[in-house]
Amino acid sequence: MTRNHEKIAQNFLVVSGTAEGDVLYELKNNLVDSNNVLQSWDAIADPCTWFHVTCNGEKGVTRVDLGNAKLSGELVSQLGQLSNLEYLELYGNNITGRIPDELGNLTNLLSLDLYQNKLDGPIPDMLKNLQKLRFLRLNNNTLTGTIPYSLTTISSLEVLDLSHNHLTGQIPVDGSFSLFTPISFAGNRDLVSPPVSPPSLPPPASPQAASIATGAIAGIVAGGVVLLFAGSLIVCVWWSKKKRRGQFFNVPAEEDAEVHLGQLKRFSLRELQVATDNFGNKNILGRGGFAKVYKGRLADGTLVAVKRLKEERTQGGELQFQTEIEMISMAVHRNLLQLQGFCMTPTERLLVYPHMSNGSVASCLRERSESQPALDWPIRQRIALGSARGLAYLHDHCNPKIIHRDVKAANILLDEEFEAVVGDFGLAKLMDNKDTHVTTAVRGTIGHIAPEYLSTGKSSEKTDCFGYGVMLLELITGQRAFDLARLANDDNVMLLDWVKGLLINKKLQSLVDENLQSNYVAEQVEELIQVALLCTQDSPTERPKMREVVKMLEGDGLAERWKKWQEEMFRQESTNTYNPFSHWTIPDSTYKLRADEVSEPR
Repeated sequence: MTRNHEKIAQNFLVVSGTAEGDVLYELKNNLVDSNNVLQSWDAIADPCTWFHVTCNGEKGVTRVDLGNAKLSGELVSQLGQLSNLEYLELYGNNITGRIPDELGNLTNLLSLDLYQNKLDGPIPDMLKNLQKLRFLRLNNNTLTGTIPYSLTTISSLEVLDLSHNHLTGQIPVDGSFSLFTPISFAGNRDLVSPPVSPPSLPPPASPQAASIATGAIAGIVAGGVVLLFAGSLIVCVWWSKKKRRGQFFNVPAEEDAEVHLGQLKRFSLRELQVATDNFGNKNILGRGGFAKVYKGRLADGTLVAVKRLKEERTQGGELQFQTEIEMISMAVHRNLLQLQGFCMTPTERLLVYPHMSNGSVASCLRERSESQPALDWPIRQRIALGSARGLAYLHDHCNPKIIHRDVKAANILLDEEFEAVVGDFGLAKLMDNKDTHVTTAVRGTIGHIAPEYLSTGKSSEKTDCFGYGVMLLELITGQRAFDLARLANDDNVMLLDWVKGLLINKKLQSLVDENLQSNYVAEQVEELIQVALLCTQDSPTERPKMREVVKMLEGDGLAERWKKWQEEMFRQESTNTYNPFSHWTIPDSTYKLRADEVSEPR
């Protein structure tokens, strides 16, 4: 594009009222995009149609997701003009330069992820204005200077990671951070922990004290001993609380068992008994192989879900509890269910999670009511993308990586805004990157278990990919992954086999959930089925990684991968490839959708 064309395009943007598109186009021009991931960022197009950009109903840009996009270059100060932005994700690139002060103008920002880049310079003090911020991850850069004391005023922070930079000076200790905010400063060699101030000494005795009788002096001495002991006790208690809060201190795990358990709140058994009405049956939210889950209300009114492991202390149940506790310190992402606390007694093992007001995807698909209508198609698309992002985080950003091993619609929960949250890590396995992934027993749910896991007992991130693919089919069809009721129609009890049978017989429309009442976009359903089939290939080596699934769902690389899959797996005797979607007809009702639904950000 010539300079004149760029100027015309920019003028068009201003006239069209898409100033946010102008900002993002400026960012594009300032970055080096070797993989053409920003190819769709056309200066004269609506930015809500661009890949890696999400908008709200008013066409305001709420998310820019360019993680692991192999971008280089520098950020632009104009980013501070994206007043609707909630998520800025530029992690895992080669971006250099400073963090613009203007990011402090993004007062609606919930997550700022700039980790694993080459950013330098100081942390802007202006970030103190981000009073809604929940996730601030600037780790693995080359940031210098001191940690702004003003960051301690952001009370909404759930995660703060400034590790592996070149920060110096003293770590601030005051402020209103959440008591259990995961905080990390590791890898900053020149950071200094604050000194512990001794308690103030009492003022000198007045001259009149010298004339006190001998008996009184003895009493004062005795009282002084008591005060000295009490003062020491106060210092110890104060220091212990500081350690327990985990606020700005890197305490080695072996020194404090509670810190080792993820800096979580430790509830008393009595608190959780009261919250759940003594684990009453009316409060049961669900049952699993190792536990029951109860709805509870804490003393401050907060709704929670309390997972109570079965009373019998089986080896599996104990291991499950330990696994979930250890994982919480490393698996923190908006699409993962965040463990809030725990309770551990000689007879009880309990985990406390936030209550998900809209239940699970499975319950929304199969337990509908007037108060909870069927999930519409745009929500199903968001669920697909959100759950993929959560799994990709488990696989790529936790060290050691976390394999879920039971990915299914029942384990994808929905918050009050129907955002997908991957839950139930009870069957997850922590693995070192060099682990052979050997397990002693197969865990999971029939219909979701990958064939190689079932036959060999070896799990990997590709077994999660298989379960995710089946979960996509649950989303599309509304049916169970394993359902004996399908035998009545001589159909396959396995959902995956049933779907493949419909594709072979070119009955694609028959597999879309009838509760959608044809209110869906056929091309988008087709794309989601393509992703599901790629994820459920028999060979684990042929399945994509979850980070690749995320990119495909965002519109990057699906067509190429699907074409290759057709050529390899469905080549007929002729040179033409078999296309199971060739007879797809778009329902007339598709066009009843609003324009913003049809152009839902990809």
